[in-house]
Amino acid sequence: MTRKNTWETLVVALMLCLSLTACKDTKTLQENEQLKSQVAELQKENGQLGNNLETVTAARDALSKENEALRAQIKGQNTKRPAKKAASRKRRRR
Repeated sequence: MTRKNTWETLVVALMLCLSLTACKDTKTLQENEQLKSQVAELQKENGQLGNNLETVTAARDALSKENEALRAQIKGQNTKRPAKKAASRKRRRR
């Protein structure tokens, strides 16, 4: 009789373990699917950010070239003006 009860207890314990394992596997599978979808979304966002970075970098380079051109233009104008200012300063001092 004791052996029968022992076997029954072992069978019940084994069934409970299997059901808990199956439950954990289901939860793990659901969690894995959620993580996979999150990874896919993050990869998509990463691609979009990479495209945005290229666009912003190109715009920055264009603005840098434009700034250099404007500085050169201003520098060209400033080299002409000091002579006029020096002449006007002499007149004011007299």
